[in-house]
Amino acid sequence: MPRKRPTDQGDELLARLGSLTAQARQRAEQQRTQVELAIALQRGMLPRDLPAAPGLHLAVRYAPANLGLNVGGDWYDAFTLPDGRIGLSIGDVQGHNIEAAAFMGQVRAGLRALASVTGEPGELLARTNDLLISLGSDLFATCTFMRLDPATGVLESARAGHIPFVWATADGKSGVVDDEGGPPLGIEQGMDYPVSRHRLTTGGVFVLLTDGVVEGPSLTVEDGLDQVVRLAGIAAVAGLAAHSLAAAVIKGAESVGHEDDAAVLVVGLDGPAAQP
Repeated sequence: MPRKRPTDQGDELLARLGSLTAQARQRAEQQRTQVELAIALQRGMLPRDLPAAPGLHLAVRYAPANLGLNVGGDWYDAFTLPDGRIGLSIGDVQGHNIEAAAFMGQVRAGLRALASVTGEPGELLARTNDLLISLGSDLFATCTFMRLDPATGVLESARAGHIPFVWATADGKSGVVDDEGGPPLGIEQGMDYPVSRHRLTTGGVFVLLTDGVVEGPSLTVEDGLDQVVRLAGIAAVAGLAAHSLAAAVIKGAESVGHEDDAAVLVVGLDGPAAQP
């Protein structure tokens, strides 16, 4: 049986390499298309406008994952409740794909719809949790929901497996809220979500965020939260605007080396020395 000539073997090898290269390009293009679709879904589901109230300042920032072609299901939201108070939410869906982005839209839409029935944070998260379970998805989401009265600064908050938020006051105090949370949404039916109450004082800020802001290869969650606490404390004392603080916090996420989406929602009230 005649042997193949070296030239024939080389041609066969080149043909195989060409086929593998074409397949790799096709897979990369398909993945890129899926990511672009997920990002479009994500951006289309996030609010275009934020509610306004005398003395209230809201600012948001969002940065996509900076690792490969991943895209997550992080979201933020702010809207006016039927009683005139402001509903605020931030959260993160498990996974990094189109399904996660679509599920994020379901969670956000469910929160908004159920908020027309009850704006009480604990009850709202409990109802949203049961709704998501009824949809039969394998995904779950962490979330913080707040109800804020801009006239008094009174804020009620409940957490579903989400990282706590940061606070700072104009007199130089700052920290991470130490409250009791419940489990993530969409895991088990009939869960309770404890409600904590706070007051947003004049010149003070609350910073809600997702774990992509404070956790990465170069930083632990605890150290990342400490970093945001320092930024919030400086901003409150200096009277910096909410959008300046939000920009500084999301900029800090770059130093974390975040491998997940990063979302920030800053809530502030007019201070005596507010600066643009």
